[in-house]
Amino acid sequence: MLFLAGEVGVVTIDGTVVVELIAFLLMLAVLARYVYPQIVKVAEARQLAIAEQLREAEKARADAETRLKDAEAKLDDARKTAQTLIEAAGKSADQLRQEMKGKAEEEARRIAEAARKEIEAERDRALQSIRGEVADLVVMATEKVIGETLDASKHKQLIDKAIAEVASGDGSR
Repeated sequence: MLFLAGEVGVVTIDGTVVVELIAFLLMLAVLARYVYPQIVKVAEARQLAIAEQLREAEKARADAETRLKDAEAKLDDARKTAQTLIEAAGKSADQLRQEMKGKAEEEARRIAEAARKEIEAERDRALQSIRGEVADLVVMATEKVIGETLDASKHKQLIDKAIAEVASGDGSR
């Protein structure tokens, strides 16, 4: 192996280089046969797992977007429903206000009509009372002037005449 020995620059070439070269090639063959396939298999499995996780993440993102759109649609529906309810409540309040106003106006008309009727009845009673008093005064005055008591038919006749004169307002014949 001396024929292989020689010196080239800084590296010395001798018999150990051949052994080292064979050991290197043997190591490379063992690594290529047993270790590298395992490393490649693990790397490919890792790559497949990552690809699967990416697909799942994409699917989850798509599902989340779908659920978000559904939630937004439901929220919009809820807002529309709430707006409809608010409008319905406003209309109901307006209708109730109108009904209450109508009832109050009707009650006011009824009270005013009752008061008017009561006033008319009171006026009629007052007129009847005044007529009765006028009739009594006429009878007394007539008795004093004539000096005698009148019978019922003459009495009624005089009272009606006096009442007609008082009602006409002129008091003269």
